[in-house]
Amino acid sequence: MSAGVLVVVNSASSGPRRLGTWLAERGIAVNAVVAAEEPLPSTLDGVAGLVLLGGGLMPDEDDRAPWLPAERALAAEAIRRDLPTLGICLGGQLLAHVAGGEVRAKTGPVERGATPIVPSAAGRADAVFAALGDGAPMIENHQDMITRLPPDAVLLASSAAIENQAFRLGEHVRGMQFHPEASAADLARWDDAALRGEGRSLPALIAEAERVHDHNTAASRGLVEAFADEVLAAVPA
Repeated sequence: MSAGVLVVVNSASSGPRRLGTWLAERGIAVNAVVAAEEPLPSTLDGVAGLVLLGGGLMPDEDDRAPWLPAERALAAEAIRRDLPTLGICLGGQLLAHVAGGEVRAKTGPVERGATPIVPSAAGRADAVFAALGDGAPMIENHQDMITRLPPDAVLLASSAAIENQAFRLGEHVRGMQFHPEASAADLARWDDAALRGEGRSLPALIAEAERVHDHNTAASRGLVEAFADEVLAAVPA
């Protein structure tokens, strides 16, 4: 096994971004597969870590995204192996779905932009989520929601509006609703008209994300660095 991480890209416009840079700086090879353009691997053999990125889909919306059955199979394999895994937004919802939780479309409060995320007691003690300290602003962009965690999941973090912001399965598989790979600069590509239709201001969202950029970046990098530690520890000496 090499120190390589498979990154499943569910939206071609939303790749690993700074997460990929931070992993590469630790000497970890990042294999980003755009699922709509090339087949996903059939197994995680030879992979030391897995990252499932976001996308405007439900975890079982196979008619819109025919690669999702293969992605769910990889998620199930990662859970069985307790492979170091980060599921981000759709990726976290997919992990919850595969493990027996519940995800509902357009349910609950919509969260956009920098949002305070507060770890639970378990989150503060978690090897990866301890990077958030007592709380940190993280980028959110979702309207679907994990309404019930899997039976064996440990709640790691919440926001004021959404309880199930992050969770852990086993020791090394983690799902989250927020985006540690996204920074204030990424908000510039968001749909201004759609946000206005929700009564939101893109310039205001960007300004707030820029205001908390340093805190957000430090917490996000710490989280990714801690994940990298687990990936490197999974590689036989």
